[in-house]
Amino acid sequence: MLILQRKAGESLLIGDNVSISIVSVKKGQVRLAISAPVEVPILRSELLAVAEANTDSAIEGADPAALLALLHGGDEKDAPEGKDKKGDDTV
Repeated sequence: MLILQRKAGESLLIGDNVSISIVSVKKGQVRLAISAPVEVPILRSELLAVAEANTDSAIEGADPAALLALLHGGDEKDAPEGKDKKGDDTV
């Protein structure tokens, strides 16, 4: 893993055709501008985790509350108590 420090207005290059520019840094948030060819997928990591969980749930019949917990940055174990897979109340 490479760790860099960049300021607003600075950029970095990945390979020959991907450029990431720092647009702004405010109150702990960084805004990025990414320039890449159309064939290069760009996806936020938390959305990838949710997509994988969604695919798994279609196969396994996972609890929808667990999927929502993943979407909001939690983990399946952080899902609120409620109904189990059979529809019975959990204790």
